[in-house]
Amino acid sequence: MTSKSGKIRRFIAAGLGVGWIPGRIRGSDEGAGTFGAALAIPMALATQPLGVAVQVAVLIGVSIVGLWAAGAAADGEDPGWIVIDEVAGAFLGVLSLTGWPFIIGWIVARVGDITKRFPLVKKAENLGGPVGIMADDLVAGVWGLAAGSVAQFLMT
Repeated sequence: MTSKSGKIRRFIAAGLGVGWIPGRIRGSDEGAGTFGAALAIPMALATQPLGVAVQVAVLIGVSIVGLWAAGAAADGEDPGWIVIDEVAGAFLGVLSLTGWPFIIGWIVARVGDITKRFPLVKKAENLGGPVGIMADDLVAGVWGLAAGSVAQFLMT
């Protein structure tokens, strides 16, 4: 995959290169997902003033592009440097949240993705291919959004 299109897909799959940072620093992809999930924070903060509809549109766009990029870059696997899925999942986990609920949503989404202990996260991952790569993080993001939304409700 050395074509220009292949390089673009790899760059997008790596969360605009963020997924390669741990490999460059430590020589290992370990922790790359958290770097990718961190990319969702400025994305969410930048889109919050534009409203929930815009945030949902961004989420859908990132997810569709993520399916395309991860599918081409992964060759059926889910290497650690592919973090576009973490970007989408963490973005979903903080969608429309502010303050502490935002932080709670992000953390719960990450924990759900890392541990695969929340209902349906592991099943989503087992779908395989680009759908499985993206789906487990999005399901973890739903758990994050649920936790953050409950916190936001209780705090108001």
